[in-house]
Amino acid sequence: MGSSILKIVILAVVLSSSSSSSYVTSQPIQEKFYQCIIVNSELAIPFSTAFSTPKNASFTTILQSTAQNLRCLTPSIPKPQLIFTPLIENHVQAAVTCSKELNISLRIRSGGHDYEGLSYMSENEQPFIVLDLSKLRQVSVDIPDNTAWAQAGASVGELYYRIAQKSKTHGFPAGLCPSLGIGGHLTGGAYGPMMRKYGLGADNVIDARIVDSSGRILDRESMGEDLFWAIRGGGGGSFGIILAWKVRLVPVPAIVTVFTVSKTLEENGTEIIKKWQEVSDKLDEDLFIRVIMQVVEGSEKGSKTVQTSYNALFLGGIERLLDVMETGFPELGLTKKDCVEMSWIESVLYIAGFPSKTPPEVLLQGKSLFKNYFKAKSDFVRKPVPEEGLNGLFERLMEEDSPLMIWNPYGGMMSNISETETPFPHRKGVIYKIQYLTLWNDDKQESEEKHVDWIRRLYSYMRAYVSKFPREAYVNYRDLDLGMNKNGSTFIEASLWGSKYFKDNFSRLVRVKTKVDPDNFFRHEQSIPTLPLLSEK
Repeated sequence: MGSSILKIVILAVVLSSSSSSSYVTSQPIQEKFYQCIIVNSELAIPFSTAFSTPKNASFTTILQSTAQNLRCLTPSIPKPQLIFTPLIENHVQAAVTCSKELNISLRIRSGGHDYEGLSYMSENEQPFIVLDLSKLRQVSVDIPDNTAWAQAGASVGELYYRIAQKSKTHGFPAGLCPSLGIGGHLTGGAYGPMMRKYGLGADNVIDARIVDSSGRILDRESMGEDLFWAIRGGGGGSFGIILAWKVRLVPVPAIVTVFTVSKTLEENGTEIIKKWQEVSDKLDEDLFIRVIMQVVEGSEKGSKTVQTSYNALFLGGIERLLDVMETGFPELGLTKKDCVEMSWIESVLYIAGFPSKTPPEVLLQGKSLFKNYFKAKSDFVRKPVPEEGLNGLFERLMEEDSPLMIWNPYGGMMSNISETETPFPHRKGVIYKIQYLTLWNDDKQESEEKHVDWIRRLYSYMRAYVSKFPREAYVNYRDLDLGMNKNGSTFIEASLWGSKYFKDNFSRLVRVKTKVDPDNFFRHEQSIPTLPLLSEK
């Protein structure tokens, strides 16, 4: 009762600020949205607590707070009319209700890592509002039950830290970057250094809470198995707003081992990467060795070369690791002094690139070590790239100012899970995934054009050496070059990018979308489309 009275009082104060009887119809969209939220919320919110408009001094800081790709924040990119930061789950319900009433588009941001900025910018929808879930970040860990609940605004690192607080022998197989928002991360699959042992993060989700297009809060039982299937790998922003995930914890040793061994082309780098391609998906599933490729100074002054860094996590001690490497990958020349034993939570920091001795509490800050102007692409490789292809790749890398490639091994558990178990289809037969990146450090249009052109040409060159029909891509590495929804986009048009991300699962995703969101309320440039004919039935 008291809450209702407070809402009425706040609303009356807002309305009384105008002497015109036509104020309600002529007021800005921000005012309309705020008033609607007040009426539909269980907890009244002062405007300054949870809302920010472009007129507020805090607006730019909040918009940029978790955004990873500075390319999506340049002055020419359209900005939201309002940023709303819900304090309770009911505020998310109210946001859906009010967005529909006012016919304004929503963008949902949990961690801000969307590679094309689709959680905080829009090319198709104007005006739009950003729903920032950063205040919904509670994590509850139940070690006896081997489970945890994590709200969507929590980072992956926060989840890892809270698990490690309770147990030194439990973990969760999600991303390598600890500042990822858990809400969006798991919607795309969520790979990490334990994927060869336990699969993806999404493979280890056992329940969820979402707000659907009608503003209802649903769990696994009430949403049904089709929708529960779709949200675990079908990409964010299509089916509803994730409020929280319930995940299954996995056992980890009290001591794990990490190493990074770097080789340049002059140090037999080509032969070693050829061998890595042959064995990386067949090694012991406790071992994850990714390859980070960068251009560095060559041995001669003014020259360049390509450096391949073998960055690894092994779920066990040094001695067993050395046995595994001697048997399966002796060409790398791994020695005991290359290896470091540590706890699993310390390995999270190591793989993420934090300096040695960084305390785990840094994970609670949710701050990223990676914030740049960049463009990215992805590929999946099913046959080793031959030496001729590698040489052409190295030549092209050395043409660019700041290129980066990351090759992540598959095999192990990833080969044992069906392509249709979740929407993430890149399973048996994949040797490794490629992430391509080009980075620059200014907001000049000519800089963006130069570097984007380079990565597009590299991507074109690699066509001959990667998966085909379709040429697969990872949905969490959004790439609008693959295609975009336009007003009235058809299933056929959306299939151009949908088949790359989801293969044959795309058709099922469209059917689920049409059933649960027939009016296509949750939409963005690469959201799952509806089938109009079905939606009219």
